Amino acid sequence: MPAFLLEVGTEELPASFLSSAVVQWRSRIPQTLEANSLKAETVEVYGTPRRLAVLITGLPFQQPDKEEEIKGPPAQAAFKDGNPTPAAIGFAKKQGVELDALEIRPTEKGDFVFIQKKTPGRPVAEILTELVPQWVWGLEGKRLMRWGSGDGRFSRPIRSLVALLDGDVLPLELKNGEKTVKSDRISPAHRVLHPEPVSISHATEYVDTLRSGYVIVKPEERENIIVEQVKTAVQKLGGFTEIYPDLLEETTNLVEYPTAVVGKFEDEFLTLPTEVSTTVMVTHQRYFPVFKTSENKELLPNFVTVSNGDPAKADIIAVGNEKVIRARLADGRFFYEADLAKPLESFLPQLETVTFQEDLGSVRAKVERVVNIAGQISQQLQLGENESQKIQKAALLCKADLVTQMVYEFPELQGIMGEKYALASGEDTEVATAIVEHYLPKNADDILPQTLTGQVVGLADRLDTLVSIFGLGLIPSGSSDPFALRRAANAIVNITWFANLQINLEWLLEQITTNFASKFNKDAKSLITSLREFFLQRIRTLLQEEKQIDYDLVNAVLGENDPEYTERALQDLLDVRDRALYLQQIRNDGTLDKIYETVNRSTRLAAQGDLDFQQLEPTAVVNPELFQKSSESAFYTALVELVPQTQTAQQTRNYQLLIAALEKIAPTVSKFFDGEDSVLVMDSNPDIKRNRLNLLGLLRNHARVLADFGAIVKNL
Repeated sequence: MPAFLLEVGTEELPASFLSSAVVQWRSRIPQTLEANSLKAETVEVYGTPRRLAVLITGLPFQQPDKEEEIKGPPAQAAFKDGNPTPAAIGFAKKQGVELDALEIRPTEKGDFVFIQKKTPGRPVAEILTELVPQWVWGLEGKRLMRWGSGDGRFSRPIRSLVALLDGDVLPLELKNGEKTVKSDRISPAHRVLHPEPVSISHATEYVDTLRSGYVIVKPEERENIIVEQVKTAVQKLGGFTEIYPDLLEETTNLVEYPTAVVGKFEDEFLTLPTEVSTTVMVTHQRYFPVFKTSENKELLPNFVTVSNGDPAKADIIAVGNEKVIRARLADGRFFYEADLAKPLESFLPQLETVTFQEDLGSVRAKVERVVNIAGQISQQLQLGENESQKIQKAALLCKADLVTQMVYEFPELQGIMGEKYALASGEDTEVATAIVEHYLPKNADDILPQTLTGQVVGLADRLDTLVSIFGLGLIPSGSSDPFALRRAANAIVNITWFANLQINLEWLLEQITTNFASKFNKDAKSLITSLREFFLQRIRTLLQEEKQIDYDLVNAVLGENDPEYTERALQDLLDVRDRALYLQQIRNDGTLDKIYETVNRSTRLAAQGDLDFQQLEPTAVVNPELFQKSSESAFYTALVELVPQTQTAQQTRNYQLLIAALEKIAPTVSKFFDGEDSVLVMDSNPDIKRNRLNLLGLLRNHARVLADFGAIVKNL
C-alpha cells in the first residue's frame, strides 16, 4: 500500500508557529483523508525550524467505488403513456446514465424515478494533489506573511517542496501569484553540519535520510535528546536544573540537531536576586539555569544552552553565550542597585506618567481606587487596625515597582521586584509579600495568594479593573477578552472560596460602580446589571468545571431568572459554593432521591398558588379549621415542627439539619398526596384549595433555603 511524504521547506520558522502547525496538521490531515474516503494506517507529522512534513503510510491506491441511490422526479412527470418525458431525459442526462437505468419505485409520497449510480474511486495521487495546497495554505497562525503576490499566506517564505508517493515524485505545485515552488525529492539538510541537500529515494526513508544530513525531524526525539543532554551536563556540574515546559518546547523548535553546551559567568552576579538571573536566562536567552539542589534554589554560576551548531565547536559557542549573559546580568545588576538607592514609596509619583487605560487615567489614579476598595473589603471583613493598615500600605505600593528600572527592562518581574524593594525599604514582611501575591493567580495552574493582605489587595485590584473596563463598555464577547476580565472575575471568586472570605460581592459592586459612575458620568444601573450577569456566568462555570457540580444542581442554587437566588449568590459566595457542594454530595450518596419526589411535586403545585417565598410560618397562612382530612393535619403539624429546624439551618448554614428534617417529613407529604386519606389539592372550594396550596408552598419555601428543587432533574 502506498506511502506519501510531503515536506514544505521554509526559511526559519518561529518556534510558536511550528508548535501550532504540527498540532493543526495532526488533526486536520486525518480528517481530510477520511472526508475523501482514504483510510491510512499512520499519519506522522514532523517539524523543524526549516521544514514541516507529514508521512502517511498504508494508503489505498484509490478511493473505494461509491454506490448511491439517487431519487429523481415523480413517475407521473417522468413518463407519459409509457414514454419518457423531458423530465426523465434531463434527469438521466444529468446523472450520466442511459434511460433504461431508470427505475420506478413506490414511496410514501407516491411513485418516483430512481437510479443506482456507481462512481468509480479516484486514484490517491489525484486526490493528494488537490489536498496538499489545502493543508499548506489552510494553516493558521499569528502574523502570517504574504508570500508572492497571491492570496496564500504562510509564516515564512517557502523555498522547497518534497512530494513522494512511494519512490516517485508526485508532480504538484504551490502557486502564489508569480511565485511557484515545484515538488522534488531534494530536501535541505543541516545548515552547518551538512550544507549539501539530501535526496530522498522513498517516502518511508524520510526520517533516516534526514538524520544522515544531521536533521532530526521528530520533535519528540529532539525534546528527549535535549532533556537527557541538559540533565547530564548539570549533573556533571553537581547541580540541578528545572526543565521548564515552555522553554523546552521553544528550544526543541529552534534546533534541528541539538547539542547541550555549558557556559559560566562570574560569581559576583550571584548577588542578584535569583528571579532576576533566571528571568534573564530562561525568558531572554533561552538558557537552563543551574541550581545547587532541587530544594535549594540558589544559583550556581553556570547555565546550559541548546545549540544548533557544530558540537565540535561547543567551547567557542559557550564563549559567545557567556559574553551575552555577562552583559545582560551586568545590566540587571545596574538596574537593581539603582532602584535600591531610594525607597519603594518614592516611585509613586512616577506612576502619574504611566497610563492605565486612555479613558481611565494613570496607574497612580488606579492605585488610589484600589486603596479605597481594599479599605471597603477590610471593613466588610471586620479586620483589626493592624491588619487594615498593612492592607492599605500594600495597596498603595502594589504597582510602585512598575516604574523601576528593573521592571521597565524585565516586565515579567513586576510584583517580584516590588516585594524585594519593599523589604529593602523596611516595609513589613506581609506588606512586601502582598505586592507579589496580589498578581496571583496569573494563570489557571498558578497558586492563589496565601496571605490575607495579598488576598484583599488582589480582590481590590481586580474589582477596580472589572468595574472600570465594564464602565467603558469594553465587555468580553465570544473569545475576545483583551483585558482578561474573565480571568479576573474567576480569580475573585476562587480567592474568596480558597480563603473563605466572608465578603458581600453584591454590596462591593454597588459601591464601586456608584463611585465610578459618579466620577466618569456613566449609568450605574446598567453597569451593575452587566457586572452581576458576568459574575453569575463565572460562578456557574467554576462550579461546573472546577467543582464538578452537575449543571442542574448549579441551576438550583443560582436560580433560573430568580432575583432572590441571584442576590443571595453574590451576597455570599461561600454559601453558594457550600450549597452546591452539599447538593452534589446528597445526590451522590442517594439522600436526594429520598426527598426529591415529594419536594419537587410540592414545588410544582405550589407555583399555582401565591404564597410568598419568604414565608415559613404555617400559623400565619394556613387555617386548620378548613382541614377535611387527617393527612392535612399531619402535614400542618410536621411543618410547624420544621420551622425551628429550618431557621437554625439558615443561621448556621447547617444544611444537613434541613435535609434530615425534609427526609423525616417526606412520608407525611406522600400520604397527603397518595395515601388512603389523600386530598385533592385543587379543590373546587377556593378557600380549601388556597389552604392546601399554602401547605405545599411552605414546604417549597423550607426546601428553597437550600435550593430551588424545581430546577433539579431526576435521574440525571
